[in-house]
Amino acid sequence: MKADAFTGDARPPAAERRPQIFTEHGRTRTDEYGWLRADNWQEVMRDPSVLADDIRAHLEAENAYQEALMADTTGLQQTLFAEMKGRIKEDDSSVPMKDGPWSYGISYVAGGEQPRLIRLDEGGAEHLLIDGDEEAEGRDYFRFGGTRHSPDHGLIAWAFDDKGSEYYTVAFRDPVTGEDLGDRITDTGGGGTWSADSANFFYTRLDDNHRPSKLFRHAMGSSAQADELVYEETDPGFFMGAGKTQSGEFIVIDIHDHRTSESWLIPAEEPTAEPRLVAARETGVEYSIDEAGGVLYILTNRDGAKDFKIVTAPADAPGPENWTDLVPHKPGRLIIAHAVYARHLVRLEREDGLPRIVIRRLGDGDEHAIEFDEAAYSLGFDGALEFDTDVIRFTYSSMTTPTQTYDYDMATRERTLRKTQEVPSGHDPADYATTRIFAAAKDGEQVPISLVHRKDTPLDGSAPCLLYGYGSYGIAIPASFNTNCLSLVDRGFVYAIAHVRGGKDKGFSWYEAGKLEHKKNTFTDFLACAQCLADEGYTSHGRIVAHGGSAGGMLMGVVANLEPAAFAGIIAEVPFVDVLATMLDDTLPLTPPEWPEWGNPIESAADHANIASYSPYDQVCAQAYPPILAVAGLTDPRVTYWEPAKWVARLRAMKTGDAPVLLKTNMGAGHAGAAGRFERLTEVALSYAFAVKTAGLALR
Repeated sequence: MKADAFTGDARPPAAERRPQIFTEHGRTRTDEYGWLRADNWQEVMRDPSVLADDIRAHLEAENAYQEALMADTTGLQQTLFAEMKGRIKEDDSSVPMKDGPWSYGISYVAGGEQPRLIRLDEGGAEHLLIDGDEEAEGRDYFRFGGTRHSPDHGLIAWAFDDKGSEYYTVAFRDPVTGEDLGDRITDTGGGGTWSADSANFFYTRLDDNHRPSKLFRHAMGSSAQADELVYEETDPGFFMGAGKTQSGEFIVIDIHDHRTSESWLIPAEEPTAEPRLVAARETGVEYSIDEAGGVLYILTNRDGAKDFKIVTAPADAPGPENWTDLVPHKPGRLIIAHAVYARHLVRLEREDGLPRIVIRRLGDGDEHAIEFDEAAYSLGFDGALEFDTDVIRFTYSSMTTPTQTYDYDMATRERTLRKTQEVPSGHDPADYATTRIFAAAKDGEQVPISLVHRKDTPLDGSAPCLLYGYGSYGIAIPASFNTNCLSLVDRGFVYAIAHVRGGKDKGFSWYEAGKLEHKKNTFTDFLACAQCLADEGYTSHGRIVAHGGSAGGMLMGVVANLEPAAFAGIIAEVPFVDVLATMLDDTLPLTPPEWPEWGNPIESAADHANIASYSPYDQVCAQAYPPILAVAGLTDPRVTYWEPAKWVARLRAMKTGDAPVLLKTNMGAGHAGAAGRFERLTEVALSYAFAVKTAGLALR
């Protein structure tokens, strides 16, 4: 990529330097741009208008500069938006899922941005419960949170965020009248669950530092101020939530960080009962619970079961001393999730990098797996709303196959196709090729790469490539159907996903090998994937655009520092790039819970040194960087806006060469960007236009 592709007279903003000096563990660091962190950031999350004038002016200047340098792509962005929108069925709807006398689902209307919650009666007549477009009207931002219908179907608990800061308000709707009750709860995490009598709702409330530290019980018809505190988590390093077993017998309080968990049970029939501990937290031991017939089915890594096993225990004596192996640990077979129904245990697992669903009959232990044919694919387990059922739902797709929704009868083993994703503008899978190749990492590990391209794309090194990576928190990136990326693929791109260490793509060990002191494997794996794609002729150095978001945005920052010449451009969305400063700031929402992922630089000099050695902001240096586009959200509580703002300021001040560094801050949204299904496409169009531009293709 040549920097002269970016033309114009616009001058980049030069952030004022206001040096702040810090010393930790005998190491001194200077932060010239720390002033971009608003002292009143908690207030900004709730009300963006209170952002300090000097910070707002700088972010707006960055936005203006980005718009000026991308002005020649305006037509391309409009074309990309139209293409991506054309692949979305505007009046789409889900396949409703049965729960007693009703079936629940969502639908959209043509031109609508937000989903509509609907239910069908036994005669098939549709009833509108919540109209998202109507609720969003007059708001600058609106996103649905969770929705939970009560066991008697008489109320709908629904949550919404109107700032992008993920402080959700929970309201309760009468599905017959269509009106919300007077009960309204603010500052929640957006989830929650009902008691069996439909008279009580359990939810978590976020504190001033955006942490779900308290679980409350709301009695319907009362004031939220009178809600009973059920459980308080005093350790700021743990997340907390409330759910329910598939049987509906127990409310489950789930407490966890990235390596340790603890659960408490409340009988759903006795909502005022004291919570009962299942197993006290032990560092490094994780477990999750479902229940059937008075028996707990527990997914755990206890006793060295690194890739997890399933054990059973009596619900009235759930302690670890009573845990009995049911599905034993098998190294290399990672059990991801499980669910229990009246006659079957279902588990979603991954082996050899591919997911599968396994059904176990509870009566006699007979097992079978649902089989799939493609070399790389994505599998989603939707389960069922009912407990006493033999029918579950799953979704299947690949990078060339649109999503298919199936109902599966666990007793007869019959699968029924209920829906195939429609692509209104047309899509012929025969025009595309998808495959999985492996890159040799520095230490010899084989790193999977999933990729898709048009069959007529030349594989002689001349094709541009968008290489996506994440690699943190054990999250595996699925090789799923993505209608948006077809806009790049149809322009001759190879679209590739690097399944780097730090995810669980190849089991739990793959995750462990990409965290804490092993974190650098994530970065070198990504660079190995870029090299492999060039070596195999899919693309070449200087033709690769790297793309990642959040923790994947940190990956972008690191590879930009390590091997900037390997990339034509870098797209970093809500990038976690100020890793050291963030992990040193224990007032931020996610810092204490994420020490097990990155290390605790406050307590440990070794962790401090390790994080400092790769933290993108701290490792910026005087070298030529490729063009970089960073995208941020002002009210983002996960990756705060000042991380990319500081990073861009330092890059621009220290880099050599003429390649531009751009920052786009959404002044009215958070971590997930725009909330509407079409509004979000404008942001994707900007990123993809940047990819086309930096790859040197025609802007059309």
